[in-house]
Amino acid sequence: MEASFFTRHPLLKDIFSLIIFVICVVIGTLLINTFVFRSYNVVGPSMETTLYTGDRLIVNRLPVTWSSIQGKSYIPARGDVIVFKNPRFTLGADDEYIVKRVIGLPGERVVIQDGHYVVYNDAHPEGFDPDQFNHGEPGSPTSGEADTVVPEGELFVSGDHRVGNFSFDSRNGSEGMGTIPLYDVVGPVSMRIFPFNKIRTF
Repeated sequence: MEASFFTRHPLLKDIFSLIIFVICVVIGTLLINTFVFRSYNVVGPSMETTLYTGDRLIVNRLPVTWSSIQGKSYIPARGDVIVFKNPRFTLGADDEYIVKRVIGLPGERVVIQDGHYVVYNDAHPEGFDPDQFNHGEPGSPTSGEADTVVPEGELFVSGDHRVGNFSFDSRNGSEGMGTIPLYDVVGPVSMRIFPFNKIRTF
């Protein structure tokens, strides 16, 4: 009985096995990054004192994936820290992806009054403070101007460093970033994994 090709050429068998392994690792990594989670580094002071330059974040892609399977848009919860693609990104710039906090949801009116955000919606026609459940993380007071009705399919987002011009976000009309389309949302930040002495969940 004649031996198989790979039995007669064990080196070729090892090379072929290695190639298959590498292909599987690459495909697996792409699938995980697309549908399960991604990792990002924080750059800039816009989310201080919640996040700092050099922090390494894990972003949960599963809610976005599940919404896509259902044929729906993923809408994060108010107060979530999210990563999204910069709608004003230009080739060659470093800020293709940005991390901010969700303030206003589609259809809501967001106003800055007396140095803090106020959100108006059908459930709260008198308005409420969107930061009341954020454990005091966002800085105070909030500078700038805002009186915006969030369009359907978009979000109003803000950095946590809100004094002055430290955060480029949905404030300040045409001078700001504007509201963010839901399709640009990568997902909510689930964990900070670096620095190791500051590991935490969100």
